Formats: sequence, C-alpha cells, structure tokens
Amino acid sequence: MSTPTPSAKRAVWLKTLHQWHWISSALSLVGMLLFAITGITLNHASQIEAKPVVTQQQATLPDELLAPLKAFAEAEPPPAKDAQLPENVQGWLAEQMKVATDGKDVEWSPDEVYVALPRPGGDAWLRIGLEDGAVEYERTDRGWISWLNDLHKGRHTGAVWFWFIDVFAVCCLVFCITGLFILKFHAANRPSTWPMVGFGLLLPALIALLFIH
Repeated sequence: MSTPTPSAKRAVWLKTLHQWHWISSALSLVGMLLFAITGITLNHASQIEAKPVVTQQQATLPDELLAPLKAFAEAEPPPAKDAQLPENVQGWLAEQMKVATDGKDVEWSPDEVYVALPRPGGDAWLRIGLEDGAVEYERTDRGWISWLNDLHKGRHTGAVWFWFIDVFAVCCLVFCITGLFILKFHAANRPSTWPMVGFGLLLPALIALLFIH
C-alpha cells in the first residue's frame, strides 16, 4: 500500500477545509448580513430618528375573575415574585385584548397587578386594578430598525433566538478558522497574505489603545 505524498495530504486537507468553509458560510451568510447592517444602525442610533407609536387599551375584568384574583393577591404568604396570572385571567386577556401574558412574571401588590411585557423594538405593560378591575394596557413600537437592533443585542428575544445566536456564532467561528487555514495553505503564493492579516489585527488594536478612553 502506497503512502500518500505530502501534496496528496495537502489536497485532502484543503478540500476538507473548503467544504467546511462553504458550509459554514452558507449557514451564517444571512445572519452575518443582518448583524453587519444592524452594527451600522446601532453605531448611528443617535442619527436615526425613531418615532415611537403608542397603543393603549382599556377594559374591565369581570367580577368572577376579579374576586379570586384579588384573594390570590392578598393571600398570606403573598404570591411569589415569579407567580403568573391565573390561566382563566390569561385566557380572558388573550381573547378580549389580544395580549399574551403566559410565561410572564407578575408584580403583585394589594392594590394592583402589574405585568411587564418587554419586546424587541419596543415595550409594553399591563395593569389590573384590584379594587375596580380596571385593566390598562400600553404598547410602544419604535419601528423596524429598533426591532432589528434588539435582535442584534438579543434583547427580550426569548430562548429560541438566544440559542440561534449561539449556533450562529459557532458557524462564524468555523467560517473564520477554516478561512485562516485556507490562507495558510495559499500564503506561499500570495506574499501579501500575512501582512494583510496582521494589519486587520493591528488596526482595531491601535484604535482601541489610542482613541478609546
């Protein structure tokens, strides 16, 4: 059995690197475009004018739902900080006001129930008065640019987007590392390879040291 020559081994490694490089590139392409664009919009956030749109709703919680809710809020010991609204109240809010409160923590007090509903690109909150059952809901929408910026930061985006960012970051690492090894294979025929890589490292380091205080 013949031993593979160095050039044959090099060809196998290069083929494998190219395969991993294009696969990771394909998987992370759209994500990299999104994060690059939102990097620009975040960097110029003060120049991009946003006009928040505020939507308000008001309603009255029925007595058959208010009475047990009030009793629950006034119980001893008081509800835990992570206690959610009862399912029947959640169902009424979803049906009557189109507001989803499942999985949301609630701030309980003897006078009112407050639910913070943060979301990408805006904010929202809901309040239920325990004396009269008055329900107030307010939603603030800061536009699609703010929404994309919050996706970039992973702000109030939930568990699925949290894990997507991790998987996307791994794909970017594979893309960069395989690209580095491909550069190494081709560097002998491209003398400017390592000076360009060094410049890409040196430039941000100098800016950080000289201009960031």
